[in-house]
Amino acid sequence: MSYADRDKYGMYKNTGSAGPGPSLMGADTLLGDGVVNGANEDLGDIKEIMLDMNTGQVAYAVLAFGGFLGMGEKLFAVPWQALHLDTVNRRFVLDVEKERLKAAPGFNKDAWPDMADVQWASQVHSFYGTDPARGGAPSMGPDVVMRGMPDGAGAGDLRSGSGISTDPRAGNLGGDDKDLSKIRGSNIG
Repeated sequence: MSYADRDKYGMYKNTGSAGPGPSLMGADTLLGDGVVNGANEDLGDIKEIMLDMNTGQVAYAVLAFGGFLGMGEKLFAVPWQALHLDTVNRRFVLDVEKERLKAAPGFNKDAWPDMADVQWASQVHSFYGTDPARGGAPSMGPDVVMRGMPDGAGAGDLRSGSGISTDPRAGNLGGDDKDLSKIRGSNIG
């Protein structure tokens, strides 16, 4: 089931310019969304979205991976900026090999970590290659280039070797977005 299927209010009904999605989406509709990697391997699904109450930004998506019918599954706090929203297939893509994810810093549902702990956050961001000092939205759309995805499916580090990244986040060769990234509540950088 995708976010469009869980849309109780019809916010994703119109795919044109009307409606909020996919640039602005309801958090409840994202819970349960599948997550795959660039090799299209199933990595689990989103169980929770963690908000940073000091900044108003989404900090992590909690990914459930492994186990059977919820038994023995491991939870992972994935930095929001490490995800890519695949708007064509209505799922998230995470640039991590399935075997490597098994070694990611994780926890079980009965022992959540202190996600505000700087040392814990540093370890998580280091694993996913994200910057703990900078919030940011997932990249999104069918034309967004991501490492680890086959060309033609929105993949590679740079689009067609042009040297221009379609990832709009600061520091990702997407142009100068320094001014926009400082706007409070902005999902850009």
